[in-house]
Amino acid sequence: MIRWGLFIGTTSGIVLGLYMWFVEKITGDKVYTLLMNVDFIPWFGSIDWPVLMEWFFHMIISWIIGLVYVWLFMYRVKNTSRNHWRAAALLTAPAALTYVPLTILALKETPPVTDGSAILFWLIGHVLYAVTLKKSYDRFT
Repeated sequence: MIRWGLFIGTTSGIVLGLYMWFVEKITGDKVYTLLMNVDFIPWFGSIDWPVLMEWFFHMIISWIIGLVYVWLFMYRVKNTSRNHWRAAALLTAPAALTYVPLTILALKETPPVTDGSAILFWLIGHVLYAVTLKKSYDRFT
């Protein structure tokens, strides 16, 4: 279970991170910066973290989501395709909804709260994360 959850979380986290990175490079919308940002967290925010550490923090969240996703189907929820989609959506939705609070809390430059294209890219990225979570589970379990 742990190996599957970590693998699924890794796959999904990499897909989301790379998507946001490409979007930021192509459009200039700082969605990758927002995804990796921890500057508003007490103690963490005072440290200028290297890129690999920011990725590690991002992956910790993704690993937790992957582990919960696998745990649900091993111990709590009937293992059906419909439930896979529901669980992927329910586990991803809170992260997708963090755009506004993360933008407000951020100390470094991130997209404005009202930036429609950045919001759309953020939401698309998290839908992509949910799809990857479900498809990775189907493929590797």
